[in-house]
Amino acid sequence: MTDAQLFTQISSLPSDLKKEVADFVALLKQKKSISSKRKTSPKFGSLKGKIHLSADFDDPLDDFKDYM
Repeated sequence: MTDAQLFTQISSLPSDLKKEVADFVALLKQKKSISSKRKTSPKFGSLKGKIHLSADFDDPLDDFKDYM
């Protein structure tokens, strides 16, 4: 359907239905803007300083002393 055909069909609607079409178009635009914001990828280094490992992270566990 072309824009002209769509405009013709919307123009022939009663005013209360035109209001519904306008509300629906606004909803679609809002949905599109929300979905485009969600699809952004995190930037490299954005978690810098937020993840911390303990100083003994690489030390052997006490539970495995018998096996070493």
